[in-house]
Amino acid sequence: MRLIFIMPLAALALSACSLTPPLVKPAPPIPAAYAEASAPVAADTAAGLGWRQMLLDARLQRLVDIALENNRDLRVASLNVEAVRAQYQIQDAGRYPAIGANAGGVRQRGADATVQNQFTAGIAMSAFELDLFGRLRSLSDAAFARYLATQQGQRAAHMALIGAVADAYLEQRLAEEQLALARQTLLDWRQALLLTQRLHGAQQGSGLDVAQAEGQAATAEADVQARERSSLLSRNNLELLLGAPLPTDLPAGRPLDGQPVLTQLPPGLPSDLLARRPDILQAEYALVAANAEIGAARAAFFPRLSLTASLGLASPELGDLFRGSARSWSFAPQVTQPLFQGGQLRAELQLSRLRKDVAVLQYEQAIQAAFRDVRDGLAGSATFAQQIAAQERVVAAARQRQRLSQLRYDAGQDSRLELLDAQRQSYAAQQALLDARRDQFKSAVALYKALGGGLEE
Repeated sequence: MRLIFIMPLAALALSACSLTPPLVKPAPPIPAAYAEASAPVAADTAAGLGWRQMLLDARLQRLVDIALENNRDLRVASLNVEAVRAQYQIQDAGRYPAIGANAGGVRQRGADATVQNQFTAGIAMSAFELDLFGRLRSLSDAAFARYLATQQGQRAAHMALIGAVADAYLEQRLAEEQLALARQTLLDWRQALLLTQRLHGAQQGSGLDVAQAEGQAATAEADVQARERSSLLSRNNLELLLGAPLPTDLPAGRPLDGQPVLTQLPPGLPSDLLARRPDILQAEYALVAANAEIGAARAAFFPRLSLTASLGLASPELGDLFRGSARSWSFAPQVTQPLFQGGQLRAELQLSRLRKDVAVLQYEQAIQAAFRDVRDGLAGSATFAQQIAAQERVVAAARQRQRLSQLRYDAGQDSRLELLDAQRQSYAAQQALLDARRDQFKSAVALYKALGGGLEE
């Protein structure tokens, strides 16, 4: 009777003739090189840079460490990986026989008023399916591919969190520096208002000058309130990403003109994205899973052979249960062949093929989106430096105009209106420069993520 339990094990080795079609991945629908990349291809791409090498600000590095430890979305992604792994283990367990021990007894009275006893003990295997056509193997392969896809989803969440913290930090730095500029401007314009009021009191200035100065100071005061609100909102957003309040012992941060983020990144080749981008790998594993499910749908058309067997002891007397004469066994193979199911099996096969077609398109779409992300980042890398250099010249010219306008106004050669316009232009130019620097660093962070960086320290 050892054959009862040896046969399923032999069937595991001989069965599983897979009906899963060979998977032919589509050719990447992208060019072989980036048109925006003027520099020659470097041996090491940006994806090889650890995020500490990319994010140069010590304060930002500490914030990323806190977020990786406490962020709730990242924890959910990790738990999802474990949940899908458990689902794969459940699915894969169906390929193996489930053997259990049992013991029991029955006491019953017959029609002739006699009482009969039956005691049993043994081990049994219930409805074990011999995977002759690979149905269970295909379902297991699909579950495993979805587990791998979830792993890549966790990696993508890891990268996205680093980028989000960097963006939020840059927004906070911008808000703080714009607030400092607005406060200094308000202080200067209030002093100018006080001087104008004194001149008017000495009958050396008009009421129009006072009204203009008052309006200018009020504008600066309103801007300070707006910048304070932006600073508070950026702090709230950053704390949400961190999953914890901002520590009080953070190192000092770099100003926006102190290069908190590396901006020059070697992009490599578009083909590198296929091996580095977690979202592309996630779509690829989803395609593998969808292809394996076609094999399971095909196998459903063929017969299913299942085995139920038991080996143990049976006796009408409990004291005789473990004697040699009490041995018992049963062996019950069963073959099931689908005959008519109202077109369900054909519909399931068609559905699995359609899902694969969708997975192919999603895989191609992920590649195209990644290629576009890199091109957008390269476009920013190629233009922001020149834009900031030009904006710095705008700031210098505006400050020079403000200085000269102040001298001409003091000499009585220009009106108060001309001076106000020069001051406003200088203030707006400085705010625009801060915006441009923030945008440059955010573009660099986006390019770093697009190239598949952000997983290694």
